[in-house]
Amino acid sequence: MKDSREDAKARSLDPEAISSIVVDAGYRLHLEAGPGLLETVYEVTLARLLENAGLKVKRQVPVPIHLLGITFDEGFRADLIVNDCFLIELKSVEKLAPVHSKQTLTYLRLLKFPLGLLLNFGNPTFKEGCRRIVNNHKNFASSRLRVNQPPKQGNPND
Repeated sequence: MKDSREDAKARSLDPEAISSIVVDAGYRLHLEAGPGLLETVYEVTLARLLENAGLKVKRQVPVPIHLLGITFDEGFRADLIVNDCFLIELKSVEKLAPVHSKQTLTYLRLLKFPLGLLLNFGNPTFKEGCRRIVNNHKNFASSRLRVNQPPKQGNPND
């Protein structure tokens, strides 16, 4: 059983830190299990790996829709929600279709989450099946990892 300090630590992680933990766990899972199992196997296993890493994970979470003043409580179901701020959409298909990224972005918008991952365990390698999806996200990972950065303002000799 986790104590309140572990719960507080899990809640304090930002989406970028959570993303890093998820990618690491997803990679380990793909390495161990390989491609092509049923999506639910990856879902259950990844959820457990993330919980073991100290994160709070919910499976098959209803995503409500608010349209024209009407609310539909169960419009969609998100595969995994981590720490109430990060979405993981899982697939186990031979090849991702454009609709899979659109689905993930729709969930992010409806949930008002800045960042999520679309993970397809049907690809031969984890890298091929890992897609980062953003929704008005501004606080990106370390700036040294980004390409085409605008020049720093200030002293040109820095």
